[in-house]
Amino acid sequence: MRIALLPCFLFISFVAAAQAEQACLKSLDSLFMATFKTGEPGGAVLIAKDGKIFYRKGFGLEDLKTKKPITTKSLFNIGSISKTFVAFAILRLADEGKLSLHDDLYRYFPDFTNPAIAKKITICHLLTHTSGLPDNRKITEDSLFFLTAKDEENFAPLKRTDTLHFEPGERFEYSNPAFNALALIIEKVTGRKWQDYVKETIFRPSGMATSDITDGPHPRSGVTHGYLKNGRQFLEKDYGEEPTFAAAGNGGVWSSVDELWNYEQAIQRNIFLRKELIDKSRTPVTFPNWKDTGKSFIGLCWFITRQEDTRLIGHTGSQGGFRGDYQWLPEKNIFFVALCNTPEPIKGLREKSLAILQRLY
Repeated sequence: MRIALLPCFLFISFVAAAQAEQACLKSLDSLFMATFKTGEPGGAVLIAKDGKIFYRKGFGLEDLKTKKPITTKSLFNIGSISKTFVAFAILRLADEGKLSLHDDLYRYFPDFTNPAIAKKITICHLLTHTSGLPDNRKITEDSLFFLTAKDEENFAPLKRTDTLHFEPGERFEYSNPAFNALALIIEKVTGRKWQDYVKETIFRPSGMATSDITDGPHPRSGVTHGYLKNGRQFLEKDYGEEPTFAAAGNGGVWSSVDELWNYEQAIQRNIFLRKELIDKSRTPVTFPNWKDTGKSFIGLCWFITRQEDTRLIGHTGSQGGFRGDYQWLPEKNIFFVALCNTPEPIKGLREKSLAILQRLY
């Protein structure tokens, strides 16, 4: 009798699990459909669990003129998530012995007005946003210049600084120009465009066939456009309308949620970099002279944070009308990525999505 009951029990358990999964998917649909309105800019979301895609959908429009719908293959500017590609390129070059994370900036930028400052700051300081370099770019005062200013022009003002905000390694202060500098270092070491180096060594082996990186003007077609809302109207705010889009090292990658999932799988499988270095990049770095109020929460570019009792390893992105959120939850084996072409409360969407998943897992 007990043996006869076993198949029935298993069937009931299977049905209950399937119903719970459908309820979870329905809740996610409700969340994103309430956020992204029909006929407006929107976003794409992909959630994977245990190496398999669980949820994958696009909402809204890529372009308000063409009315092309967003899909999970739509290319968005991913903002500062781009920095992770620059960081991995630096780590590859370090692994090949072509540079050291302990190299100082003077080695690559001997034209610093104050060489003593350049000799204090290392590549590792740039990767961890602990250089102390002030962001003295006059973006507001000279917005027209910064509409087309590339990595070199965005980092140039920092080479003229004579005073640091703090001694390198003492504390965290987010720096976009630090990654313009890192992109330039890649070019100095390889003798080629850093965009080409990343495409060859990271994009290609990761299966990111349609992803691209800004190098001057970006195509006006084939990509999602970013929008800011002004009253009842949406204003396009991306390349050509918003300053610093041409500065690619800090935010020049264009990708889709599908291809960012390919990227995360390549990271976890150590496709383009050794496991030891990938693990190091996702472990908080603390310098001997650390004086910040809390513990370090940043690795070699990656941010290590928590949502309640869950550890998250990821990066967010914000540029013009684009928003992005890329998170890996190692203990739960969940990957979450959302890309939007209009400012949405991206962190709130992630928190609500993970809370919904919590009911299932």
